[in-house]
Amino acid sequence: MIQTEDNLPVIKLLQQLSPYVPYTNENIEIFLQYFQVKTIKKKQSFLTPGYLTKYVGWVNSGCLRSYTLDDNGFEHILQFAPENWWITDMLGFVKQTQGCLYVDAVLDSELLVLTRENQLKLFKEIPAFESYFRTITENALISTQLRLMSNLSAPAAERYNNFCTTYPKLIDIIPQKQVAAFIGVTPEFLSKLKKQHT
Repeated sequence: MIQTEDNLPVIKLLQQLSPYVPYTNENIEIFLQYFQVKTIKKKQSFLTPGYLTKYVGWVNSGCLRSYTLDDNGFEHILQFAPENWWITDMLGFVKQTQGCLYVDAVLDSELLVLTRENQLKLFKEIPAFESYFRTITENALISTQLRLMSNLSAPAAERYNNFCTTYPKLIDIIPQKQVAAFIGVTPEFLSKLKKQHT
């Protein structure tokens, strides 16, 4: 397989998946059939509530986030997805219904995107990919449960430390307002936490 600009993201993804999915020229060709490269500028939407959730995305570069808005317009951030992470509105994607989450780019980003139809085809062609996806879905569920428990009972300093552990490369490159929204504090209080942390 000759490396070209078009297939480099797929090669990078398969290299990351190599503990689960064999890194072969055949698998590269199969992935190239099903994944599309999508470029998303900073603040541009990837998924929007009320519309069919078409894609799951793997972040080749940049960073995305998923969030909801409450009745007062406040953001509640569920996830950041930096390089090598997956992101979607899982409920809408799996059920192929209208989504309920906003997903947009925090930084200029490039994704490999996969439709639900193509994901299911890929599961049949490469069963190891289905096993891998089950594993990351289970890990995401565990992570969400731990974060929910932390948000309900852990002190703000612990929530901040958890953020730094989960997203070590993001703390200084994404807007502090978004970090504050993720851990459930005001931007002013976040500044105090950062000073205590250093």
